[in-house]
Amino acid sequence: MSKTPGIVAAGHEKTAEAAQIILREGGNAFDAALAAMLAACVAEPVLASLGGGGFLLARTGDGQNTLYDFFAQTPLTKPPVSDIDFYPIVADFGAAQQEFHIGLGSIATPGMVRGLFAIHRDLCRLPLDIIMEPAKQAAREGIRLNGFQHYISTVVQPIIDASPASRKLHENACLPGTPAVENDLVINPELADVFDALVTEGEALFYQGELGQRLVGDCREQGGCLSMADLRQYRAQRRKPLEMVYHDATLLTNPPPSIGGTLIAFTLSLLEPEGLGGFRPNTGQHLRLLAHAMRLTQELRWKEAVDQRLNEAMAQHLLGSPLLRAYRHTLKRHAVFSRGTTHISVADAEHNFAGMTLSNGEGSGYVLPGTGIMMNNMLGEEDINPHGFHKWPENRRIASMMSPTLAFAADGRALVIGSGGSNRIRSAIVQVLINLLDFEMNLEDAVEFPRIHFESGLLNLEAGLPQQTLKILLEEFPRQKQWPGKNLFFGGTHCILRDGKGHLHGKGDSRRGGVCLESPR
Repeated sequence: MSKTPGIVAAGHEKTAEAAQIILREGGNAFDAALAAMLAACVAEPVLASLGGGGFLLARTGDGQNTLYDFFAQTPLTKPPVSDIDFYPIVADFGAAQQEFHIGLGSIATPGMVRGLFAIHRDLCRLPLDIIMEPAKQAAREGIRLNGFQHYISTVVQPIIDASPASRKLHENACLPGTPAVENDLVINPELADVFDALVTEGEALFYQGELGQRLVGDCREQGGCLSMADLRQYRAQRRKPLEMVYHDATLLTNPPPSIGGTLIAFTLSLLEPEGLGGFRPNTGQHLRLLAHAMRLTQELRWKEAVDQRLNEAMAQHLLGSPLLRAYRHTLKRHAVFSRGTTHISVADAEHNFAGMTLSNGEGSGYVLPGTGIMMNNMLGEEDINPHGFHKWPENRRIASMMSPTLAFAADGRALVIGSGGSNRIRSAIVQVLINLLDFEMNLEDAVEFPRIHFESGLLNLEAGLPQQTLKILLEEFPRQKQWPGKNLFFGGTHCILRDGKGHLHGKGDSRRGGVCLESPR
C-alpha cells in the first residue's frame, strides 16, 4: 500500500515515530494516532498507559466530527473508606510540589483498551497488528530514557517506589535493580506480550477475561474499588463536539460531561469582545485581561458547581448571553484598572485530523501482574476531585480537563491542538489559540511564547515576561509565583497547523519534550 503524506506532533520521538511509520505503511491519521497512543504507553509510561484513558477528537476528510470519550469511570459501588488502599504522596516539580493519592483504592475503571478498539472499528483501515507493531517492537527492544522522561520519573519517584513491580518498569535493562537515568535502556517485554494477546483475543481480554479477572481479584483482596461488573459495563462513548465561534474561527472541543472544553469556550467568549489583537503580546494590557478571564472562569467553575452538574443544557446556559454578559461586564470593570497527561496531533493529506489526549493520572503504584501495565490513580487526583476524595458519584465518567481541540479559520487555516497539564490544560490551549488567532504568530512562536496560569488565588508566571509587565501584574495580583524557566507545569501543546495553501506544519512543545515528524510524499 502506498504511504500517506502527513505530519504528527507528540511528546516523545518514539511516539511520533510510531505514527510516522504507520503513515508510511499507508495508514490514515487515525491509524497513526492509535500507533502513537500505544507507543506512548512504552515511551511515556508516567503519562500514558493501557490502564488509563483519554479522548480523541476526530474530523474525517468528508467533514464528520466526533469526540471519542474513553476516559476513566467511577466504580459502581463505593467501599467504606476504611477498607481501601489509598494514601498520599508528594510529587516534586522543583519549583512547586503537589500532593496526589495512590494505591489500589485510587484506580477508576480504565477506558484505554475500549477506546483503542472503538476507534479502530470506526476510523482505521490498517489491521491492528500492523498498528501495534512499532509499540511492540519498542517494548521488546527497549527505549533510551530521554531527559524529559527522566525528569518526569523523578517528579513522581514516590509512585515508582510504591512497589517492586513499579520500580522494575523504570529500571536500567542492562543493570537490573538499578533505577534508569538519562540514556539508559528501558524495556517492557510483558507489555509487548499484552499487545500480542490483544490482537488475538480482543478487548474482552481486558474487560472480561484473564487480565480483568486478575485486576478485580487484587482489588477485592488488597483494597481496591473495582469489580467485574465495572469492567463489563464500560463502553467508549461517541459524542458531538462542543462548537463555538471565536472571531472568524470555528472551534471544536471536548463536550460535557468533561469540563475542560466548556471552560476553554467560556474563557475565549469572555475575551473575544476585548480585541486582544489590538494590544502587543505580553504587555500588561494583554496579560491583565487574560489573568482576570482565567480568574473569572475559575469563579464560574465553583459558583455553578460545574464539575458535578455539567451537561449539554448547562453548557448552553454557561455560554448563553445573560450569564456571559454579566461576566464580560465584570471583566471590563477590571480591564479599565490599570495527571500526568500527554497529547498527540496528527493530520494527513486526505484532510483527516486527529487530536488525542491521554492520561494515567500519575499512576497508582499498582502494576497489573504479568502485564507491565501501571493502573491509573484517577480517584486520587485532587484536580478532578475538587470537592474532596471519596465523594465521587458512582458509575459516572470522571470530569476531565483534557480538551483536544480543532480550529478552522476563515482564511483556510486548520489547527489540531491539545495539551497535558491537568488544570493548566485549558489555560495553555487558550493562550496558544490567542497567539495564533489574535496576534497572528507563527506556530513556533505561538507554542513557545511565555505563559501564565491563574489558580486558587495564585498567578503563575513563566520566565521571559518583560519587567514592566510583571510590575503591572503585581499591582492586581499580589500573590504570584515566578518560575525560573520553561516548565511542564504550563502544559505541553503539541500542534498541527494546515495553512491557507494546504501545507502541513507541526510543533512539539519543548516544555514536555515535544517532537514533530513528517511523512512526506
